[in-house]
Amino acid sequence: MSHNALLPNVTIGLDLGDRMSRTYEVDAGGACLREGTVPTTVAGITQYFAKRERCRVVLEVGTHSPWVSRLLEELGHEAIVANPSAMFAGRGRRRRNDRLDAQFLARQGRADVTLVSPMQHRSAAAQRDLEHLHARDQLVAVRTKLINHVRGAVKSSGCRVSRCSSEAFAKRAAGELPEALSAALTPLLEVIADLTRRITAAERQVAVIMRERHPVAQRLQQPAGVGPLTALAFVLLIEDPKRFRKSRDVGPYFGLVPRLDDSGDATPQLRISKAGDEFGRRLLVSAAQYILGPFGPECDLRRYGTAIAHRGGKNAKKRAVIAVARKLAVLLHQLWVSQAAYDPDYQLKRRAAA
Repeated sequence: MSHNALLPNVTIGLDLGDRMSRTYEVDAGGACLREGTVPTTVAGITQYFAKRERCRVVLEVGTHSPWVSRLLEELGHEAIVANPSAMFAGRGRRRRNDRLDAQFLARQGRADVTLVSPMQHRSAAAQRDLEHLHARDQLVAVRTKLINHVRGAVKSSGCRVSRCSSEAFAKRAAGELPEALSAALTPLLEVIADLTRRITAAERQVAVIMRERHPVAQRLQQPAGVGPLTALAFVLLIEDPKRFRKSRDVGPYFGLVPRLDDSGDATPQLRISKAGDEFGRRLLVSAAQYILGPFGPECDLRRYGTAIAHRGGKNAKKRAVIAVARKLAVLLHQLWVSQAAYDPDYQLKRRAAA
């Protein structure tokens, strides 16, 4: 059943602010009933909405929208999370402030919720598990930045730290620092060593989460290049595989399809949309780079990407990586839904049989 078939008598636009949020209420006929402000806290939202009849509340996606939308649904209201990047397709509004934003959300939600490009937040449990992956990602990013700083500082003095893995860097560099830089860089090596220990602990926690709460992620590691982090992130970001009518829809969900801007006879070739979650898209692209790299085994995905890369052109290799990442996302969804075993040469065998 559509959202509009369940249209309540009151639609409220809720423009979320970090401390205070703005409300704008309209009735079924579009007349303004009330404007106001509400603290962006659990207590403030609860006090404003708890004792009201069921309303439709339209709010923009943002930092506070996950917990606010869940709280509104617990209080018996219909929460619609609007996606502004899809609503305006990258074009800003000429006039805007908190009041106008709340009014805009209320009137668009009253007229037709599809106009606000509604999106679905993941559950609190999935968000909690996903934060373990995000935390590890931040630790790795900080360690990489520190390693690059140490290497650059040593190189600027005319020396070099030998090539080694990130895990072994602190120990290796400790024995190769120039004496003049030892006092300045040793504290950084100690931090790098501590970060490495914490990253290892985070990876053990990820393994526990996957084994105890998301065992399907273990099955999704069948394709080459898909490790525990990519598989678990894929499961947590999608959460419900049935939300997609076709596996092919997963590519656009991760922003791995070109943007569309057709007008008349003009069909320009545009970059990918980069919609959806950046973290999940980055992991899929990283897996695709491995598949197409020197250590990637022969498989349908590698042959598919290699054929695109061999077409030549300015950005052929980049297009091949994105194409393989998109196809990998579709494949992972199919493996999830069908529960089938992965055959890396399925398409090759199919063509041979034909």
